[in-house]
Amino acid sequence: MEAEDTARVAALYVYPIKGLSPQPLTHVPLRRGEGVPHDRRFAFARPEGKYRPGLREGLRKAEFYALVSDHRLAGLATHLDVDTGEFTVRVAGHAVLTAHVEEDREELLAFFARVLDLPEGVLPVLAAEEGRRFTDVAFAGDGPMHWISLVNLASVRDFAARTEAEVDPRRFRANVLLDGLPPFAEVDLLDREFTLGGVRMVGRYRTGRCAATEVDPASGRRDLPVLRLLDRTYGHQDVGIYAEVLSDGVLHVGGGLVV
Repeated sequence: MEAEDTARVAALYVYPIKGLSPQPLTHVPLRRGEGVPHDRRFAFARPEGKYRPGLREGLRKAEFYALVSDHRLAGLATHLDVDTGEFTVRVAGHAVLTAHVEEDREELLAFFARVLDLPEGVLPVLAAEEGRRFTDVAFAGDGPMHWISLVNLASVRDFAARTEAEVDPRRFRANVLLDGLPPFAEVDLLDREFTLGGVRMVGRYRTGRCAATEVDPASGRRDLPVLRLLDRTYGHQDVGIYAEVLSDGVLHVGGGLVV
């Protein structure tokens, strides 16, 4: 499949805090064996769960507060300045919190305890470990922890057309949105090396979806039974793939795909 002239990067995103807002990028430096810098660098862990500071193993998403179980998080417009650590939260366009993600930790955790409607005195745990990411596939090992997620916009459009629903691609929380491929042609990249914007990658795994996709990223409401519709329409619940970075380089929006 030669796709250099047609298939390109339509958008790039980083998610500095698991379960919170995507932050668009125009370009991203990538290194062999590593993921998007700062992606899922922080997470809010459940206080009764398995996460403990210093833990060096990946945990499943159920150990954290995220959209799969806590849809109200999507109603917050959040931004983390990865250089300064300043974290802001907006609701309906109004700033409701400005805090340093680590220096103002107690204020930050108290805010999210209210958002999550936790019992009085119960706070989430800010998970942060040097060199680790809280991605959905981190439980599979240190290699998968650094895989990046790719979603084909044509697959999303096909799903929307077949189900007669409006489907925002942001539901699938990808690092890379591709355009110019046929629907679900991204699965042809599995176990194959390809170049994306000059960066070598290899397709590793189909992305099985969870209930987080049922949450509208604009309203924060759980409004579309995505998993049931995927299963009924295609006989599976996969949208997109994970890929491993094989070479250093800078990936830009507009970068072409060559297989």
